[in-house]
Amino acid sequence: MQRYSHAMVCGLGASGVAAAQLLRREGTTVIAVDEFDTAATQHAAETLRAAGCRVELGCAAPPEVTVDVAIVSPGLALHSPLLVALQKRGIPLLSEMELGWSRHAGRTVAVTGSNGKSSVVKALADCFAAAGHKAVPCGNYGLPVCEAVMTDTEWLVIEASSFQLETCAGFRPDIGIVLNIFPNHLDRHGTLETYAKLKARLLSRQRAGDAAWVPPEWAASLRAWSQGQGTWHTFGTTTQEEVHYAAHQLVARDSRAFNIAGSYFDNEVLGANAAALLGAAQAAGLPPALVAQALVNFQPLPHRAELVGEINGVRYVNDSKATNLSAMLAAIRMQRGAVILIAGGRPKEKDFAAAVPLLRERVRRVLLIGEAAAAMQAAWGAHVPCTDCHTLAQAVAAARQTARPGETVLLAPACTSYDQFRAYPERGEAFRKYVTEKD
Repeated sequence: MQRYSHAMVCGLGASGVAAAQLLRREGTTVIAVDEFDTAATQHAAETLRAAGCRVELGCAAPPEVTVDVAIVSPGLALHSPLLVALQKRGIPLLSEMELGWSRHAGRTVAVTGSNGKSSVVKALADCFAAAGHKAVPCGNYGLPVCEAVMTDTEWLVIEASSFQLETCAGFRPDIGIVLNIFPNHLDRHGTLETYAKLKARLLSRQRAGDAAWVPPEWAASLRAWSQGQGTWHTFGTTTQEEVHYAAHQLVARDSRAFNIAGSYFDNEVLGANAAALLGAAQAAGLPPALVAQALVNFQPLPHRAELVGEINGVRYVNDSKATNLSAMLAAIRMQRGAVILIAGGRPKEKDFAAAVPLLRERVRRVLLIGEAAAAMQAAWGAHVPCTDCHTLAQAVAAARQTARPGETVLLAPACTSYDQFRAYPERGEAFRKYVTEKD
């Protein structure tokens, strides 16, 4: 475990604050910097100054100080002016996630992928708890890893995003899961291959005795890119995989079947994720029957295929977390009956044409909002009726007028919320409000 004499922490969000506090606890001299000078960063600065950190806000360039390492918050891209300047000065960059992990004396399971990571992390933590183990969900979901390691825990259950993996060097989970890979964050990473190679970094430092769980269609590429030396396993929805989902159950290669009927994961979209979860949990020594029962008891996270209510025979479902096209398509496939889709926001992708076949099959009308409305209209308008409602409030009002009993009004935007909301939870809460408020 490498200790640092002097460190710079870049970004004063929750992960940056946790990293600075962890380093100060170790006696490191810390300077914390942020590109923005806002109420939020000023509040964080007060906390860190009280801990003995030097803090500078509104930094267009890093201060001219000598440090051993720069700890990077996931919100900062490698091409940001702050990080570019640090790289030019030869200062090594390190993910907050890796810094925290390197201080953990126990074991780690880490989950990455394009869709479904947070739910799998939460469910895995539930499984550990049900088996009597101390486990903390952390990383991109839950606590920052640097905060999690300051608790008494046996297991870290880490959600690892491509942003966090971008600045990892030695991160090595005992059990690593790549759930799926679809086009996502291409506004930051450029190409699908670049994005997928970042996901492969989760497994690159694994060694004999570690376990890697991957979808079969990506297994060869992930193994070649990562060169990880763990034991490789596949999961999915066919009998060729080591663990697979079939209707209402998870089936291991030895033909043992475990019932998950009626659970959040009991569908064609999330069943594969549950198969990966079962495989990883078994690798951690958890009894599979206990895991299956934990999945049946699982309470979904907010804003993920969340039923807001049923009004006049119409179901209203909030999947505000569906911030890319593949997540939107998954949300549609999870619904029963015809769908009135609310989509749009600030796009992370440019090509929406891949959605056309499923929209034709399952969606009766699309109600568009936000900056992506024109592009979505151009891609989909010839195949399914589309209306530009501009705002979410207007889209919900239009859905009330057009939805029929037995249909589902689904908020699955395929975009971020940043054009009209601060984050996807705020968008989801707004949807809930507009659905449930009285006329």
